[in-house]
Amino acid sequence: MSAVSSRVSSRLPVFPWDKLAPYKSTAAGHPDGIVDLSVGTPVDPVPALVQQALVAAADSPGYPTVWGTAELRDAITGWLERRLGAVGVAHENVLPVVGSKELVAWLPTQLGLGAGDRVAYPRLAYPTYEVGARLCGAEPVVYDDPTELDPAGLKLLWLNSPSNPTGRVLPKDELTRIVAWAREHEVLVLSDECYLELGWEAEPVSVLHPDVCGGTYDGVIAVHSLSKRSNLAGYRAAFIAGDPAVLGELLLIRKHGGMMTPAPVQAATVAALGDDAHVAEQRERYAERRTALRAALEAHGFRIEHSEASLYLWATRDEPCWETVAYLAELGILVAPGDFYGPAGDRFVRVAFTATDERVAAAVKRLAP
Repeated sequence: MSAVSSRVSSRLPVFPWDKLAPYKSTAAGHPDGIVDLSVGTPVDPVPALVQQALVAAADSPGYPTVWGTAELRDAITGWLERRLGAVGVAHENVLPVVGSKELVAWLPTQLGLGAGDRVAYPRLAYPTYEVGARLCGAEPVVYDDPTELDPAGLKLLWLNSPSNPTGRVLPKDELTRIVAWAREHEVLVLSDECYLELGWEAEPVSVLHPDVCGGTYDGVIAVHSLSKRSNLAGYRAAFIAGDPAVLGELLLIRKHGGMMTPAPVQAATVAALGDDAHVAEQRERYAERRTALRAALEAHGFRIEHSEASLYLWATRDEPCWETVAYLAELGILVAPGDFYGPAGDRFVRVAFTATDERVAAAVKRLAP
């Protein structure tokens, strides 16, 4: 039985966050406590109108549907047109999911990929793209420019703009070029756009924008989450949008798998997508924390690269990343080593600015010359 139970997990890399445990212990020993800037988890309150919508829908004894309520689909299509500039979005173009991480991890399996297929993702990337390929037995492939990949056997191409971990934003013309190349070679494009509303020095563009996709969603799907924009990481509220043929297939599969967003969360999502004021308010919080941390890190001798969007600063002291992690842990500050996101990040650390104002101020004080 043990051989059977470990067969799938043996394909996967070691869960990276476990490696941080001793450094977390060191940071926690600081007299003023730990400043945890390692995981980009929201710490600010869930907006009141979202909480109210959740409570109002709490009496939901029946099963929800995988496709969600008509009100939820209306909210998603309306947001896509209002916020992303997408055109002609119908219910068939959207599908709610139970948080975006499960979608990233299980999408290749749900699409029937396996041995002999290839899944590509950026050289510096969220680790779950690789995990998704390995779970189904496909070959994970990294790229600097996806149009330089050999398209043979390439079934799925992940884009991530704004990037986690670097905060890099792909310009509109680059997205347009990549989508055209992928369509030419019949490669499905999945664009992870979970940080799209958090552009600081660049304005992120969706693959669903007509200038990028040409007004047709064939072969393109965008992934969106409410975890960051609305502080709903605990709600597992997310959705995908794009190619109706692919989404229709996924809907059939996910019905069999019972992959349903809870009804109260669906109602909360409707409220969150219909309100822009709380997003602007949260952006202001993050902007102030970002400015303070960036200035403190640079004054301390760090160099910041990219970081024009998202919730992270991609920082280096031009030394191995684990040395930087250890150095900052002695100051009571915990950050993520860059090699969590691929070998190319081995001299960088990812610094999240998702801690409270008080903890960010404590980090700034500790970094002062």
